[in-house]
Amino acid sequence: MAPGAVGPARISSASIPSKASQPIDESVFPDGIRTSGQHPPLYNQIYPYSSFPKHISGPTKWEPQDYASNPERWVHPFSMPEIEELSQAADKVISDNVPLTGITKDLFDLPTLGPQLVTMRKELLDGKGFILYKNFPVREWGNHKSAIAYLGLGAHIGYPVSQNGRGHILGHVKDLGEDSAQIDKVRIYRTNARQFFHADDCDVVGLLCVARAEEGGESDVASIQNVWNILQAERPDVAELLTRPVWYMDRKGETSVGEEEYIRAAVFYLETPDPAYPGREQRVYCKWDPYYARSLSRFSDKGVIPPLSPEQEDAMMTLEEVCSRVKLHMILEVGDIQFVSNSHTLHARTAYRDYAPGSGMPRRHLMRLWLSTPQTEGGWRLPFCDADEKKRGGIQVNDTPPVARLDAD
Repeated sequence: MAPGAVGPARISSASIPSKASQPIDESVFPDGIRTSGQHPPLYNQIYPYSSFPKHISGPTKWEPQDYASNPERWVHPFSMPEIEELSQAADKVISDNVPLTGITKDLFDLPTLGPQLVTMRKELLDGKGFILYKNFPVREWGNHKSAIAYLGLGAHIGYPVSQNGRGHILGHVKDLGEDSAQIDKVRIYRTNARQFFHADDCDVVGLLCVARAEEGGESDVASIQNVWNILQAERPDVAELLTRPVWYMDRKGETSVGEEEYIRAAVFYLETPDPAYPGREQRVYCKWDPYYARSLSRFSDKGVIPPLSPEQEDAMMTLEEVCSRVKLHMILEVGDIQFVSNSHTLHARTAYRDYAPGSGMPRRHLMRLWLSTPQTEGGWRLPFCDADEKKRGGIQVNDTPPVARLDAD
């Protein structure tokens, strides 16, 4: 199966070196790896709709009823020995004065839990694509030790990448009072607004619940393989449109010198071939966030890029409706950690309301990780120039150093 031509590119993405390929200053990037950042797809590696499967089966395709009444299949309460192992590893990082931005798998030894994480990681990448851990002692440990243990746990899954133009490798999902209507400037995770079904710009996203809202802020996950099957059966016109690289995605000013303010992309892709195993399946991959598609009127109003067509508006609504139809709903309690794959699931959250300022209760607060799992280490084979790099994806603006604050700023 060979990729078909899909039209001329505004940017020759094949000629764009990723930022991570440049020499690394370890005084700036303590773990010796720079986040690659956002790149347009390699347009000559995008497959036409005719190459996509009509129906998907296998472990990445699931129905919500497969898990809604079977929490033992996706919920893992940490045992006391596992918590003690995490605690000891975090204490060693503290005693060795390792910066949070320098925590790696090798520096966070988990002799018993580590092998279990290998199995979980495989299920996360090639199976259902999500897991919920419970009993993480965030209240007892406080933000500093919790952040260290959380980063160390995440390092056994992937490499932490920067989540914004300020270099945050430890993000904080918290309402900072920003106006969610200003979608061309504001990142929705810094508001209390609803987040529609989307994938973050990384391979795996982690969320550690530090404090709950008074109401709302609940989580949904949907299998993209299931969504694809429904679209193929009910709306093949929508499925076809979502495979075409006619979708412009905003970068909201988080760009390096010389980069454009948007990326032209598809929503659904096929994996690239595996050179070691030419007959290996090429799975359907999804990369989508409706807020980033809707926030580009400042360019479309000037005729720089085309506005969303009626067909695209319909496709966006259809995609959201189908995801909502097949979602698995979950509520994160304090001390819960959710890991979700961004390759074959989309996730969403409901709007929320924090406790009143005078209540003495904290605002809803989730610590967030964006993790990279490069294809050389079992990650999905993606049609992007940084597919082989350890810290592929993420958001890297020039040489902004990584930071790991203990609260939102």
